Amino acid sequence: MSLVRRCSRTACGRPAVATLTYVYADSTAVLGPLATYAEPHCYDLCAEHSERMTAPRGWDVVRLTDGSPPSRPTGDDLEALANAVREAARPPERTAEARGAAGQGGPTTGETRRGHLRVLRSPDS
Repeated sequence: MSLVRRCSRTACGRPAVATLTYVYADSTAVLGPLATYAEPHCYDLCAEHSERMTAPRGWDVVRLTDGSPPSRPTGDDLEALANAVREAARPPERTAEARGAAGQGGPTTGETRRGHLRVLRSPDS
């Protein structure tokens, strides 16, 4: 499997450098830098096809250029993600202690806290 995305045009095998998206409600074609991830309803185009791209009659073409390569996750992003996962996996007792130390009370009786969701016990049980 190749890590390089190819142009979506038929019989073109050149590497993609731009992403084309149609906004049907506004009759607009948006051509911008290559998206970080391939999307199902977007078209990746090589340099030649992105320069020659035209839209249907009556449509507007918006060309976005920022001159920078697509952003990739940095070490800081990955570390922040790992810290968030560790925090979510922390046992409820440690989480309650951490909240108590910060001055935010723990969960009320009959309530279990899981991340940002709360499970309330039924009054019948």
